[in-house]
Formats: sequence, C-alpha cells, structure tokens
Amino acid sequence: MTPEAALPEEQPHPRRDSILRYLGKHQLASVITTIIDYLVMILLVSGFGAGPVIGTVVGAAVGAVTNFAIGRYFTYRAHEDPVHGQAIRYAAVALMSLFWNALGEHLLAVMLGMQYILARLIVGTLVSLVWNFPLQRYWVFKP
Repeated sequence: MTPEAALPEEQPHPRRDSILRYLGKHQLASVITTIIDYLVMILLVSGFGAGPVIGTVVGAAVGAVTNFAIGRYFTYRAHEDPVHGQAIRYAAVALMSLFWNALGEHLLAVMLGMQYILARLIVGTLVSLVWNFPLQRYWVFKP
C-alpha cells in the first residue's frame, strides 16, 4: 500500500463550499458595482468639484441599486422570492453600508489626508467583506 493510498479522501464540505461560492459571486458583483460606484464618485469629485464625501454617498447609492439587481438575479438567484421584502432589507443594509463608507472616507481622506480613491478602496473592501456579504447572504437574500 502506498502512502498516498493510506490517506483518507477529503470529503466535500457543503457549507464551506456554499459560502465560498457565494463569496466569490458576491465579490464579482462587488467589482462590477464598484467600478460603476467609483466612476460616479470620480466624475462628481474630479469632474464637477463635489467633495469626496458627497461623491462617495452618490456613488455608493448608484452602486447599491446596481448591486441589488445583480444580487437578486445572479449572486443569490433569489428573483423568484418577493422583491418587496428583499428591497426593504437591502435598503437597510445599504443605508448602513453608505454610513460606513462615508464615515471611512471622512476619517481617511478628510481627517488623515489620504488620497480619496485609495481611502475608498480600503474602506469599500472592508465594508463589503465585513458588513455587506454576511447580511446579504443570510438576511437580505436568505437561502
């Protein structure tokens, strides 16, 4: 018997595999909506002279609407569930996400003087992983 044959086969972990699959799809959706979000933010700040916090708020709002549609139809495939309840739950999560993003932008860009796009990348990544993903997966688009 070879040593490889003596090792037990790794069994699939449905819960872990499910979480990783949804996290991957969530992050793909986040990349797409982040591009839209940042384009709006940069256009407002660099093109129209808005402050970085206002640019962040408007960009995040446009991104949130886009992300809801992608989450409902692609990430969680929850388009057969009633949209009304999902939309209300998503709005609550998105409003707090907007708050966390604006607060982070204020702290890093305004208070600490960090370049506003870099600040947004840092804050947006943290908010997506720590706030948005768990709440969208387990509350907004319940399995």
